[in-house]
Amino acid sequence: MTASILTEDHGTWVEITLNRPDRLNAFNDEMHYALRAALETARDGGARAVLLTGAGRGFCAGQDLGDRDPSKLDGPPDLGNTVRTFYAPLVRLIRSLEFPVICAVNGVAAGAGANLALACDLVLASESAKFIQSFSKVGLIPDTGGSWHLPHLLGEARAKGLALTGEPLPAQKAVDWGLIWNAYPDANLMAQARALAEKLANGPTLGLGLTKMTIQASATNSLSDQLEIEADAMKTCGESADYAEGVASFLQKRAPVFKGK
Repeated sequence: MTASILTEDHGTWVEITLNRPDRLNAFNDEMHYALRAALETARDGGARAVLLTGAGRGFCAGQDLGDRDPSKLDGPPDLGNTVRTFYAPLVRLIRSLEFPVICAVNGVAAGAGANLALACDLVLASESAKFIQSFSKVGLIPDTGGSWHLPHLLGEARAKGLALTGEPLPAQKAVDWGLIWNAYPDANLMAQARALAEKLANGPTLGLGLTKMTIQASATNSLSDQLEIEADAMKTCGESADYAEGVASFLQKRAPVFKGK
């Protein structure tokens, strides 16, 4: 059986590919478990960045509805259990990784697939890609963190517009609205994404990880609390070998060699 998740180890970073192209990389239970395992393996193996993308002509069409079809079940599916068992832990895992997670959206990203991308730290997309909050078309609400990320990134009006209408949001418009980081010609996407992963993975990843965590914490903190978090993070960074190397390389006018420590 073809693996639903492919991984490629680039030394300092790992590329993870959703690999159900015949189903637009829609999630079944097996792919959920495999993706979570791949992310945990990258974390435990010392990766300093992860690049997530999809095989074939799309990134991810969300949940494979064939696995949640009420007409094929004894009763209505418990979609709350699906969220708690699969999607919520996946979002929490991505947000907890202490290194950058880059998402290269190589085509349609719909439903949970769109919101999986938004859970990542930097989202790049091909110019032909579209982000679709397709939940409303089947009587559902945006999950996989969508009801949190959309208003935080776009504001309530645009979040409601996308969620209630299910209209596709083209990649360039997603950039213009501030939903994602950048869009590239289709043929250039993966080269740009891999170059970014390489750059970040060879950077001062202790500081990059703390930057990620500090920014994420700001969503629920007062300014006063956030200033304390900044102070604690700066203390940790200031004691790191990466900071010493960064200062030394700057003063010596040479390229730094960071270790993520």
